[in-house]
Formats: sequence, structure tokens, C-alpha cells
Amino acid sequence: MTITTSGKSLDINYDEDKKVQSLNEVVAIESTHSGVDEIFGEEKRLNRGLKQRHIQMLALVGVFGTGLFLSSGSTLYLTGNVGMLISYLFVGTLVGLNQLANIELSCFVPLTSATVRQTEHFVDESYGFALGWIQVYSGLMPGELAATAVVMHYWSDLNPAVWLSVFLVIIVALNSYSIRFYGEVEFAFGCLKILLIAGLIILSIVIDLGGVPHIDRIGFRYWKDSPFKPKYKLGSAGKFLAWWKASGSTIYAFGGISSISFFGGETRNPRRAIYIAGKRIFYRVFLLYILTVFGLTLILSANDSAIASPTGDATGSPFVIAIKRAGIKGLPSVVNALVLSSAFSAANLALVQTSRNLFALASKGQAPRIFLKTNSRGLPYYGVILAGLFMPLSYMSVSSGSATVFGWFQSLTSSNLLLGWISISLAHIGLQRALKAQGYTRDDLPYKMPFAHVGAYILLFFFVILLLTGGFPNFMKGRFEISSFFSSYFSIAYFAVFYTFWKVWKRTKFIAPADVDLQSLFLKVEETPEPPPQPLRGWKYLTLLWS
Repeated sequence: MTITTSGKSLDINYDEDKKVQSLNEVVAIESTHSGVDEIFGEEKRLNRGLKQRHIQMLALVGVFGTGLFLSSGSTLYLTGNVGMLISYLFVGTLVGLNQLANIELSCFVPLTSATVRQTEHFVDESYGFALGWIQVYSGLMPGELAATAVVMHYWSDLNPAVWLSVFLVIIVALNSYSIRFYGEVEFAFGCLKILLIAGLIILSIVIDLGGVPHIDRIGFRYWKDSPFKPKYKLGSAGKFLAWWKASGSTIYAFGGISSISFFGGETRNPRRAIYIAGKRIFYRVFLLYILTVFGLTLILSANDSAIASPTGDATGSPFVIAIKRAGIKGLPSVVNALVLSSAFSAANLALVQTSRNLFALASKGQAPRIFLKTNSRGLPYYGVILAGLFMPLSYMSVSSGSATVFGWFQSLTSSNLLLGWISISLAHIGLQRALKAQGYTRDDLPYKMPFAHVGAYILLFFFVILLLTGGFPNFMKGRFEISSFFSSYFSIAYFAVFYTFWKVWKRTKFIAPADVDLQSLFLKVEETPEPPPQPLRGWKYLTLLWS
């Protein structure tokens, strides 16, 4: 017998005794395929032009940005030399564990704007709606683009608006062709950045050990002189408060690491690519970050007056200051070039993420469907246009208060990042509960990461605490500042308004574990098998440098 459903013909053989059972099976098959199309259908509009090496480098260029090269000086001054290293170790460990959950989740549900779609699938549609618009808003805040003009001030006295205009045009142009073109450009930036960061680590060791003429061996002198610094209060409480306050800029410094899963709909063999890239990016980012910060704490004192009052441009970069203190000429410009490439790449990534977040929202009817339109190369160009229209907000930094404006952008971005990381934990907890309720285990997932199931709960606790205490100095007597309070907590209010709006209008409910559509996800895994990761042998070990 042939049954036609949804335009498809299915040949079903059955006898009279099993007629009802077989017809039910047909309905179940069609229903499952409908679920797959509902979840993954719109992804067909995009072009899978990215490879594993691309998404790994996209994460690298997004992480090693201005947070490390410009903001780390204020972190050092606030916490002390030992305090700064512990701050990066603390946040880095949390972020690393969070990425284990992110990898496991995204290998199972590889979608564009992954976290937004995953929270919608495992937690609540209203949550995904609110998070999606938070991510759009975050991408529209051009903090990194503003930083490019700040960095260029190191070389040029031209009005920063000139450089902002130049970089704005270049970034929009890079995002107007295809995702593959964008990926290749950022891949080149990423390779260069790894080499420069490795050189910076080596340079820090050389300076510390007295390898520079006319400079004594430093050793751990600065660790002994200023290990921790108090703020707000005296004694141990003041040292802890200073260290906790510094977590904001440290969070900002780790911002782009979640992008490994963001391009699930535009990546070839996404499950395998995310798994390999996720494992390697975790080790690279953590190792390179900690070594870079460790080197900085060895060669620059937390009591250095140059980092006490940030200039708002690259002359205030702690790395530039340390190199100048060592009397090395020429290298400060090299470091500044590294800072510039970092800011440019992060600004570029923000535009891409904004357009894809709008695409993800539109695919679920939560944004105008015009954002689903793509060109012949799979580029969602209306999202690119909208993101480009908001980039002139960066001209706010063209003033004597550019450092202040950059600080606002940093606080706003840190809050948004924490909301995103909280969402990864919630989505993973939702996945775990659904697996248990429906008789599956984590062993049934395409890829499983160690500690992911435990880390999701622990990280949810820490990230919520960090989010709620981000602006704690405003609650201390005589320290309230409206700009600081706004930048620290606006994202929470923004999220609450959007969540409540969608919840009331659509009357959505939290998804019960038994109601989560796991069957469609497992069917998608079966329908799109991917070759397993191949072990590295011989000359292929060299690919660890870039892939």
C-alpha cells in the first residue's frame, strides 16, 4: 500500500491484523520528520562554508581581544600581581567547564545562534526569545569597534572618527560576500595572533630573567611587593572585594570563546568540527591566556603609576608600558598592532553574530521574516545591514571621555556574557533532565564531555552570583554612580522585560523534561552521519598550530 503524506509517498506493507498499528507508525514517522524540519529547516538557507579550522580561529580571535591587551592593566592595578593571576585562573576555570557543557550540547544540537535555539528547545520559548534579543543588543553595542580608534591613537593624531569610519566600512565589506570569505580572513588573523602572543610570552620571560641590556633580573619581585591590593575596605576584606570587582573585566576578556558553537548551521560536519575545535580551543585559550597573564604579572608592578590612571588608548596597555620600562624600542608598536588586530576581529565577529542571531529569531517567528532572506551565497544580508546601521554608535567614544565610554561598553558586555553562560548551563541541565525522563543516557549523545553534567550545576551558581554582584560598589555608602549601576544591571532588566513580554503574549510554559523533543534530534543524528575524528599522525601534528 502507498500512503502520501506531506507530499511524500511511503510504501507500507501490513496485514489486516496490524493495520492500525502500521498506520500509527506512519503517523509517528511523519511527525518525527516534521519535528526535524521545524528545528533544522531554516538552516538550509545558509551555506556550510566553514571548516573546523575556521571556527577554532574565530573563537581565538574573539577571545584574545581588547579585554586582555587594554583592560588587564586596570585589573592588575586593582587586584595586585598575584590577585590578577588568581582572577584569570578562577574565571578561566569556570569558562572552561562551561565550554565542556557547550560542546556536548552543541554537538547534539548544532544550530546557528546555538545557545538561543538550545534554551528555547530545552528550557522555555520565552527564555530563548529574551536571550536572542539580548544577544542582538549586545552585538549592536560597538565596544570593540570603538576600541579600534582608541588603539589607532597610539600612532596617529587624526580625529578618531576618521579611523572609526575606515574600519566600519572594511568590516561591513568583509561581511557582504560569504561566510567562507569571512572565515578565511579571520583564519589569517588568528594565525598571526597566535604567533604574536607566543612571542609576547617569550619576551616576558626574557625581560623577567634579565635578558634585556641594562635591566636587572626581576624574578618574582613584584609578586612579593604587591601580591594583593585592598579597595573599598582595609585588610583582607578589602583585598577580596578588589579581587571580586576585577572579575568583571576578566569576564570581558574571555568573551568570544563560545563562538565555537555559534556557527553550527554554517559549518561542515558540525558535530565533529565543534567537538574537535572545542577541545583544542579550551586548552589553547586557557594555556595561552594564563601564560600571557603570568608573564605580565612578572614584569609589571601593580603599583606602577602608568596603569593607575588609564589613558583610554593603547599607551595605557600594560604590555606596552612593560616593554617601554625595559627600554625596548620598536616592540611597543608591534604590541599595538596585535591589539588593533584583536579589536578589529572582535568587532567583525560582533557584526556576524548579530546577523545570525536575527536569523535564528526569525526562524522561530520571533523577529521579522525578512532576516531569513539570504543571497546566493547563503548570507543573511538584511541582518548584516541592520548591524551595520548601528555601528556609528561607536562615535560616542570620540571625546575626551573615550575611556569612560569604553568602560561602559565593557560592563554591559560582561553582563551579557554572563547571561549567555548561564543559558548554556540551563540548557544543559534541561538536556540532562530530558534524557533521564525519556529513558536515554549521556552515552547516547554523539559526543560526551567529561564533567559537563556536574559542571553545569556548579557554574549556574557561580555565574548567577557574578551577575548579581557585578555592580556591588554602588551599594556601598557614598559610592553610587548612575552610569556604573546602569551598565552593570541594565541587561538583567532588559532580559526580564523581553521575557515577560513574550511569556504574557504567547502564554509559553517551561518545557517539562518528558515533553522535550529528543526524538527529532536523535533522528537528525542518524540521518546525517559524520566521519569520526581521525587521530593525528606524522606531519599532521603540525596542524595543531592552526587547526
